[in-house]
Amino acid sequence: MRRILALIAVASPLAAAPLALGASNPDESFYKKAAEAGISEVDEGNQAQEKANNQQVKDYGAMLVKDHTAANDQLKSLAATKDISLPTTASVAEMAQKAKLDVLTGDTYDKAFIRDEIKDHREAIALFKKEIADGQDADAKAFAQSTLPTLEKHLKAARSIATENGWIKSRSSAPKAS
Repeated sequence: MRRILALIAVASPLAAAPLALGASNPDESFYKKAAEAGISEVDEGNQAQEKANNQQVKDYGAMLVKDHTAANDQLKSLAATKDISLPTTASVAEMAQKAKLDVLTGDTYDKAFIRDEIKDHREAIALFKKEIADGQDADAKAFAQSTLPTLEKHLKAARSIATENGWIKSRSSAPKAS
């Protein structure tokens, strides 16, 4: 009897886990993370257009707003067909990152913004590649596949701006990580 009770005690939380997490769509986490990241990119792109000294950084911000607004709209439409409720704000971590940029000015702002964009786009590319490889929702995978080239374009542009301005070394001259 004790064994049966122990098995029930162990199995019950596991059986309820999908319900507790609201996992009606196995890729719901991707939808939500992609939405938060997209919102953050639009917010930071608008900020860059206002605060940046460097015209390349201002132009990069405009590209982020244009491209991520389009992707966000597409994601919202797709999520609506799946009855997935998306966040309407960036994540707390992304908002904190933007707040740190808010207090910077001049070249310090430009450099920090571009470095953050490199990090953000690396993370977004990893998220989208994981969805493409492991996702179960065909529509989410297709969205990730169609959006990935834009994210890669953004990463390449951010790296180019950083390299041209001496904020990072070019990839070819950077030392190998050990």
